[in-house]
Amino acid sequence: MNKTGRAVMGPLSKAVLCVALLGSLSGCVGMVVGSAVMGAVATVDRRTLGAQTEDKAIAVKAEMKIPNIAGDNGHVNATSYNRKVLLTGEVKDEAMKAAVEREVRAIENVESVINELEIAGPSSYTSRSSDTLITAKVKASLVDMKTISAVSFKVVTERGNVYLMGRVTQREGNIAADVAKGVSGVQRVVKIFEYISEEELRALQPQQQTETASR
Repeated sequence: MNKTGRAVMGPLSKAVLCVALLGSLSGCVGMVVGSAVMGAVATVDRRTLGAQTEDKAIAVKAEMKIPNIAGDNGHVNATSYNRKVLLTGEVKDEAMKAAVEREVRAIENVESVINELEIAGPSSYTSRSSDTLITAKVKASLVDMKTISAVSFKVVTERGNVYLMGRVTQREGNIAADVAKGVSGVQRVVKIFEYISEEELRALQPQQQTETASR
């Protein structure tokens, strides 16, 4: 962070930003970031393999259910991390907001739902493009922080509001939130973490190193 509080990106984070933006243009963010970014930081996910698989299944099921409720009158994103689902976007009224949450909560293996849906018209293409850029910049800025593992965080941006998810320590969560606040365009930072202790983190690290070496 520089004196003005804005994050200054190093070479690796700039590369991450470019890769993420290129991926967003081609519609392959998950694939590009998964192969390039995770390889660059040589770190594995802190979720169990079972949780990762279930999160993917939850996301697919949510994508199938939500359009039947929101239709053209809403714009809803569902992000699952360790079986906790974050709902962001816009819906036309409270009834639709409740209906979306109810349907997502009923999906198998969903443990909880964080409903951040706004009562408003669907966001514009310009707004969504801006959110994509902010997400990429936050991810790139996290890579520059050597005291935390950038890939331990999931970043979601909606209307300039940044939501941070992950299995992290209080220390890591506070650092990540401060980094996100320093990124231009960020209106608000919301922490939706599953906190682990420093002892749990130390116990995870040997396991992560072993899994990474075996790949």
